[in-house]
Amino acid sequence: MKLLWVEDEYRIVEEVIPFLEQEECKVTHVPNSSEALSILEKETFDLLLVDWMLPGMSGTELCKEVQRRRKVPVIMLTAKSDEWHKVVALEIGADDYIVKPFGTRELIARIKAVLRRSRSVNVAEDRVIQIQSLTIDMLRHEVRKNDKPITLTPTEFDILVTLAQQPGRVFSRLQLIDDALGDSFYGFERTIDSHVRNLRRKVEDDPVDPQYILTVYGVGYKFGGGIL
Repeated sequence: MKLLWVEDEYRIVEEVIPFLEQEECKVTHVPNSSEALSILEKETFDLLLVDWMLPGMSGTELCKEVQRRRKVPVIMLTAKSDEWHKVVALEIGADDYIVKPFGTRELIARIKAVLRRSRSVNVAEDRVIQIQSLTIDMLRHEVRKNDKPITLTPTEFDILVTLAQQPGRVFSRLQLIDDALGDSFYGFERTIDSHVRNLRRKVEDDPVDPQYILTVYGVGYKFGGGIL
């Protein structure tokens, strides 16, 4: 797998890259966002590791720019451990969040979990789910509304698919974590809420009065509408 690591702490990179290479990861390292954007114009990567605090454009701004340009999984790395920073990272499109200092085994496990989610489709590859004006194309990993493409992160796509496959079924947050996100998200159940807010902004006509992704208060979420 090809990873782009955007990190200005060279010591961390030098210590961890040998372990990533043992897992057959080809790692490209750049120390700032401008170099990251430049290399992303020329190459594609399976996943980005992005430090929160970078010189010039911050890691959060880089994450937003990457998600605007193309769909690629992003893991944020930061020394900030409070819940607010985790929510911010997820709301801007990051797929996971790791607090420094971290162990190499944890990092590798998180990378593998995010890549599994981004590549997995839990239905037959040729299925297309149509719900009113919303089309979910499983083969192309695309979502369209009124035939206009909607850009989702891999995590957002997996949550949408999980809900849309069983419209009307109520999923608790823990069930969505288990079915759509995987075990790397255990311990931070409210990550689902951040991803759902992002999804609603993208797929709903009115995110305040959603028609597709509905809240079941005190329980979790369900998908509204029937498959046409």
